[in-house]
Amino acid sequence: MRFEEYRAHDAVGLAGLVARREVSAAELLEAAVARMAEVNPRINAITLDLTERARGEAPASGPLAGVPFLLKDLGANLKGTVTSGGSKLFAHAVAEADSATTRLYKQAGLNIFGKTNTPEFGLWPVTESEHLGVCRNPWDLGRTPGGSSGGAAAAVAAGIVPAAHASDGGGSIRTPAACCGLFGMKPSRGRVSFAPQGEGWAGASIQHAVTRSVRDSAALLDAVCQPQPGDPYFLAPPERPYLEEVGREPCALRIGFTTAALQSAELDPECRDAVLDAAKLCEDLGHTVEEVNVPGDFPAMQAAAGLVIAASVAANLAAEAERRGRPVEPGEVEVLTAASARRGEGVAAPDYVRAIQTLHAFGRAVAALFETYDVLLLSTLGRPAIPIGWIFEDRRLIAERIFAFMPNTQPFNNTGQPAMTVPLAWSGSGLPVGVQFVGRMGKEAGLFRLAGQLERARPWFDRTPAL
Repeated sequence: MRFEEYRAHDAVGLAGLVARREVSAAELLEAAVARMAEVNPRINAITLDLTERARGEAPASGPLAGVPFLLKDLGANLKGTVTSGGSKLFAHAVAEADSATTRLYKQAGLNIFGKTNTPEFGLWPVTESEHLGVCRNPWDLGRTPGGSSGGAAAAVAAGIVPAAHASDGGGSIRTPAACCGLFGMKPSRGRVSFAPQGEGWAGASIQHAVTRSVRDSAALLDAVCQPQPGDPYFLAPPERPYLEEVGREPCALRIGFTTAALQSAELDPECRDAVLDAAKLCEDLGHTVEEVNVPGDFPAMQAAAGLVIAASVAANLAAEAERRGRPVEPGEVEVLTAASARRGEGVAAPDYVRAIQTLHAFGRAVAALFETYDVLLLSTLGRPAIPIGWIFEDRRLIAERIFAFMPNTQPFNNTGQPAMTVPLAWSGSGLPVGVQFVGRMGKEAGLFRLAGQLERARPWFDRTPAL
């Protein structure tokens, strides 16, 4: 199968070719592997090659049977393979069993042939770990693909796969999707199980995917949105498959928009203009669009989330030290990760509880906006994809630069609401600019309907990097 033909289809389309016996699963895999060999040395998106395993395990059934697929090297275990989390500490941590999500991907027929790059423990909005190396953006090799699902987004944008597994604890699906010109849906808290590993960052982290098409995102969410016994969060199942929602016209929505940078001073002008353009597009499509102020104590939320993340890092390192019977040594994790762990070790139990209460109060404040509006529209990022290394150039400015880059994603991890980034704009230099839409808790269906409408009105599937 020629690359041009392979890339012309999304995952649902490729599965259709296999089902009609127009192409075999083996042919699809070889097309993906050939593309990986051609471009991965330049972008370092795939860090664990499982081609031989995939050749021997090509799935024969399922709605996505035979479609090549990649797992992020964080959050989803594949039996018999390493899940390093982007860290030297877990460079030899071989999984004894599949995660629930991995098992469901297999049941859907996806053919997993590799794992993708991620920063250490998913802590950063860029993908530049010491263990797995720098991942580069296919649109501009000097810029980041975002993080922490940067490898997944780079692999999809480069045409290695039409979709890839990702996860999002503070923007880690939406940030790389926006950087790489992809569609990225962060589902509601509780929609996708983290079994058996347990919840990440007090429930802020959510698993799903980055995709080129809206319908692929819907089909993948249909495959994995199955609650597992003992899950700490519960959502009512969707009324119908999400894949069916993509083709349904949304009702006239009341959309509130803002050009604010919620956790930083201001947006880059091109990001601001993308929001205003998207607001006009939505209005042209028949929706009511009004400018709003987003409620909530953002500095308090940011401080509380930082405390929870630091405590989580400390707990994970302590658990590993206990498992192996010796402490984590200097050099086994990155310097900034070790600093985060030290901060987490100093978090008292009452302070942790108060941080959780602060996050819950923030969620209630933001929810008030959705008593009036169906959807919130705002920029995904504060600026287009940043140069590699920019965040870490001056350690005194790391926090400031992180939130200058990603001021608008973390809030909706902490509210638990579904949020999607849609590639509706490009910068003057040709970089993708994502626009974010946030829905009510548990209402992914409405976002998929809106996303399908936007995709039809302003198609992006054929807009790909020269790489």
